[in-house]
Amino acid sequence: MSSQFSDIDWLAINTLRVLSVDQVNKGNSGHPGAPLGLAPAAHVLWKQMHLNPENPTWINRDRFVLSNGHACALLYSLLHIVGYQYSIEDLKQFRQLDSKTPGHPEFELPGVEVTTGPLGQGISNAVGMAIAQANFAATYNKPDEGFILSDSYTYAILGDGCLQEGVSSETCSLAGHLKLGNLIVLYDDNKITIDGKTEVSFDEDVLKRYEAYGWETMSIENGNEDLDGIANAIQKAKENKEKPTLIKISTTIGFGSLQAGSHSVHGSPLKPDDVKQLKKKLGFDPEKSFVVPQEVYDFYQKEIVEPSREANMEWIKKFKEYQTKFPALGSELDRRLNGELPADWSSSLPVYNPTDSAVATRKLSEIVLENIYAALPELIGGSADLTPSNLTRWKEAIDFQPPSSGLGEYSGRYIRYGVREHGMSAIMNGISAFGANYRPFGGTFLNFVSYASGAVRLAALSGHPVIWVATHDSIGLGEDGPTHQPIETLTHFRALPNMHVWRPADGNETSAAYKAAIESTHSPSIIALSRQNLPQLEGSSIDKALKGGYVIHDVENPDIILVSTGSEVHLCIEASKMLAKKDMPVKARVISLPDFMTFNSQPLDYKMTILPDNVPIMSVEVAATSGWGKYAHEHFGIDRFGVCGKGPDVYKYFNFVPEGVAERAEKVAEFYQDRVVYSPLNRALPFNTTTEF
Repeated sequence: MSSQFSDIDWLAINTLRVLSVDQVNKGNSGHPGAPLGLAPAAHVLWKQMHLNPENPTWINRDRFVLSNGHACALLYSLLHIVGYQYSIEDLKQFRQLDSKTPGHPEFELPGVEVTTGPLGQGISNAVGMAIAQANFAATYNKPDEGFILSDSYTYAILGDGCLQEGVSSETCSLAGHLKLGNLIVLYDDNKITIDGKTEVSFDEDVLKRYEAYGWETMSIENGNEDLDGIANAIQKAKENKEKPTLIKISTTIGFGSLQAGSHSVHGSPLKPDDVKQLKKKLGFDPEKSFVVPQEVYDFYQKEIVEPSREANMEWIKKFKEYQTKFPALGSELDRRLNGELPADWSSSLPVYNPTDSAVATRKLSEIVLENIYAALPELIGGSADLTPSNLTRWKEAIDFQPPSSGLGEYSGRYIRYGVREHGMSAIMNGISAFGANYRPFGGTFLNFVSYASGAVRLAALSGHPVIWVATHDSIGLGEDGPTHQPIETLTHFRALPNMHVWRPADGNETSAAYKAAIESTHSPSIIALSRQNLPQLEGSSIDKALKGGYVIHDVENPDIILVSTGSEVHLCIEASKMLAKKDMPVKARVISLPDFMTFNSQPLDYKMTILPDNVPIMSVEVAATSGWGKYAHEHFGIDRFGVCGKGPDVYKYFNFVPEGVAERAEKVAEFYQDRVVYSPLNRALPFNTTTEF
């Protein structure tokens, strides 16, 4: 039987191999082994993908995720040869400061779909992309009318490390349940990790595991040479619309190297003599580096770029016809593709008065979602098995489920994540990275956002504007005890660069948190919400809260400032009133500080009006005091684990009652009475310290 591949394919493959090795050796750092073994599979895959370097955000492009991101030299080689904005000079700057070719792929670089590095995250992001594509297609395609605007695939390459990380098990299990036939994964089975051969720690039957998840599985025994086998497997996978597919491809790590098949070729540059013999073996001049034959450039242009460019142009033409045929949907989709929100969406946000009933902020969050979902078709989310507790599902919601299940539709916007906090968070990142202005949210208890911290960190690093609806935000959850009561969690995530951590004190602040989170374009948000009812506060407003910090209860010439968040703000207000009635009155201003990051971004002049010189400041929050030194001189918090009991009893146990706040405030005011006091904001070096002053 004749092959669909020829000598030019092998020249392209070997070019990818030596170009990747050259990057690693020039940088004297990196992973040459995986690119050498993976080049044939990557070539076959990319040869049939739809991607347009001239329009890298085309919504109907195929997505490619290199989950084993340490093999990124291979990705950079592909991006360069196909025609993305990577020059040979960029490849020569591999792993160097300020280069476009960092040590692991990063989302903000052209052609890179998601940031990968921590293993398991990339494949989990790919599941999110496949969910987004299925939802997008079900929402906007009109097959009976001849309009297919979305039929792309999400492809991923992963290795043994990704399969061993637990997050991939969470997400791949869900992908099987959801029957994501648009997801195709190549498993680089090279039997090597940093520790050595995988037999020392990993000998499960991966294909059987994935069959149990509900995936189609295939195996290619000779991934070093069997290009036709790889191509046929990918084609078969594309024909299966009911299951995601895992194709195990057995490869030799470091193929062609003198160290081929060993763990020593995994993470270190090849020695000079090894590079020379490798290039000679593959038909390249051993004395030259960073060489790409012109016929390889031409081949990739003809096989990949030109067909994709034509498909992109045809899509643009089809979309114009779609806009004429379906003006409402066409206008909506055009807006989303331009990264815009509906002009008046925030008018749906509820506004509260002090006379309104006390309500838990988790319930206020539910009211927000109920009010805004119809105005925001890009809003999609769910909960990690805590829907009745997180209150994340609006009444008219349709579950995102395979139509054949009878449980919902792919056009549904509520995702049942199951008990998979980490997987949910990584999937949210993938949904965001898909494009179309998706605004994904996911619910869990605040304490269990910590379970997901790997994906949370990557959301901040990558700039995905995703939202965690993090309920049960304090010791106020009570009876579940210290295993569920977050103490260090707020400090942890406030310390994370580019992360909004909102802890609203009432309804207006909850609306403000959602407004800021949904309008964010490059920062994720955690919205920490109470289980217990909180009063609607006099002096709060959406506009004030959007500054991140503001005066919610004021007095003239204060003796002390109480700065607080969430459920403790009303305690501070009550304490302030109590202090004012003492025989020797103490005047206490109260500051609500719902989001540190937003407050930090305000002009210093504004911040100094909130936290001025000459007044001692005490923070009040039922959580760790770490981090509050940026804003306060003294702290009333909890630097130990919580206790089990009813919420009000637990608050009393830790003396978080108005009397307890007032007692400490009085001591602080007295201590600083005859001392010179400077605002913590008044300092030589700014909080957001960088390499520049």
